[in-house]
Amino acid sequence: MTKWSRWTAGSAALLLALAGCGGGGSDPDDPTLTVWSLENLTDRVQATQRIVDRFTAETGIPVKLVATDENQFSSLITNAAAAGTLPDVVGALPLAAVAQMHTNELVDTAAAGAVVDQLGRDGFTGRALELTSQDGAQLAVPSDGWAQLLFYRKDLFEAAGLPRPDTYDAIRAAAQKLNTKDVAGITLATVGNDAFTQQSFENLALGNGCRLVDDAKAVQLDSPACVASFQFYADLVTKWSVPGAQDVDTTRATYFSGKAAMIVWSSFLLDELAGLRNDALPTCPQCAGDPQWLAKNTGVVTAVSGPDGQPAQYGEITSWAITRDSPRSEQAKRFVAYMMNEGYADWLGIAPEGKIPVRPGAADWNSLPAGVDTKKPLAEVYPADVLTALRDSPGTFQRWGFPEKQGALVGATLGELPVPKSLSALAGGEVDAAGAAKRAADDVRAIQKSLE
Repeated sequence: MTKWSRWTAGSAALLLALAGCGGGGSDPDDPTLTVWSLENLTDRVQATQRIVDRFTAETGIPVKLVATDENQFSSLITNAAAAGTLPDVVGALPLAAVAQMHTNELVDTAAAGAVVDQLGRDGFTGRALELTSQDGAQLAVPSDGWAQLLFYRKDLFEAAGLPRPDTYDAIRAAAQKLNTKDVAGITLATVGNDAFTQQSFENLALGNGCRLVDDAKAVQLDSPACVASFQFYADLVTKWSVPGAQDVDTTRATYFSGKAAMIVWSSFLLDELAGLRNDALPTCPQCAGDPQWLAKNTGVVTAVSGPDGQPAQYGEITSWAITRDSPRSEQAKRFVAYMMNEGYADWLGIAPEGKIPVRPGAADWNSLPAGVDTKKPLAEVYPADVLTALRDSPGTFQRWGFPEKQGALVGATLGELPVPKSLSALAGGEVDAAGAAKRAADDVRAIQKSLE
C-alpha cells in the first residue's frame, strides 16, 4: 500500500463500479477521454473533478474521471486490457504499478516522453525521471511523491544531549538512552501482513547498502549488509520499542500519545501531527493545551546511513501514465500536461504533505493548505529547514529493485510480503537476524523464479 496513512480508511473511499463506467476502449469516434485515478477518497475525487472540469472548459475535451482502488488496480487494468476498454490515462500510479503496466506493454512511452519534453526535462527532479524510466524510455510522467521519514522528539534529544538521529549509531544510542518505563525509545512496524512494515525497514536498510537484487539480478537480502540491517531493526524493536505487533495505526498512536521518542512514518503524518485532522489528533499531555505542541517539538530526518552504506531514503513517486494505442493520444497528452502545469498546484493541494512536487518550480508547495478538518499551510507549522528537506527529498529517493529494472519483482513481493513476514518472525523471536534475512531472500528467489 503506497498511501497507507490515508488509504486504509476504506470506509471513506469512493470506488466507482468499473462495469458501469469503464474506459472508452478503442472507439476513435468517442471523443471522451477516460481517466482512471488512484486518488479515490471522496474529497480527493471531488477535488480532482474540479480540475478536470476546468480542463474541459478550457480545451473543449470531455473527460470521464473514474476513481479506482489501488488494491484492485492490477486485476482491473488486466481485465480492461483483455476487454479492449483501457482508459486513456491513469493517474496517481505508484512505481510498482507503472512497472507492471510497462511489463504488460500497456503504456505509451513515446507519449510520456513527449509530455516530459514539452514541460522541460530540466524542470523535473532528476531522480523522479530516473525511477520512471527504463532503457532510455520514459514509462510515465512523474507527478509527485511522498517521503518515508524518521520523526524524533527534539525536546527529549536536546535534554539528553543527543545528536540528530541520522545514522544507525545515533538512532541506536538515542533509542537506548531515551527508553524508559513511560517512553519507548522508538516505535516501529512489525506486523507481517502490511507493506508499511517493509517500507519502514527498507527506509533504514537502504542507507546501509542493503539491496533487494544486485546488478546481475541476484537476490541480495541475505548479504552481510542486509543481515546487519535485520539485526539493527531487531535490536530496535525487541530492546527499545513497545511490546506486541505494531502497525501503521499503533505506531502513530504511540508517538502521538507522547510515549515514543522516535517513529518511522511517511510524510502523510505531517498534517495529523499538526492537529489538522480530527480523526488522528495528537493526545500527548501537552497537546491538550496546544494541539501543535508535538509538531513544534518534532524533528525530521529524511535520509539515514548505516556503517556499510551512504545516506538514503525510501520514497514513492506517483505518475501519470498514457496507455498504449489510445485513439485519443493527443488529447491524453494535453490532459497530462495540463495536470502537470495549469492544474499542478491544485493537484498537489489535494494533500500537500503527501504530494511533494517533482516539478518544484511549477507550484508554490509551501503555501498550499494541508489538513482535512482544519486547513493550514505546512509553512505555518513547521520551520523552513524541515520544509526545505521535504521539498528536496524526491531528489534523493531510492528504492529496491527499480534501478536494476526489477519493478515487476518489486510489485510481486509487495503482494506476497516476504520481508514483512520475516521481520515479524524476527520480532517474535522465531528466528535471528541471519535466519530472517535467509528466509526473506529464499522467498524472494522463489517469487523471482515464478516470474521467469
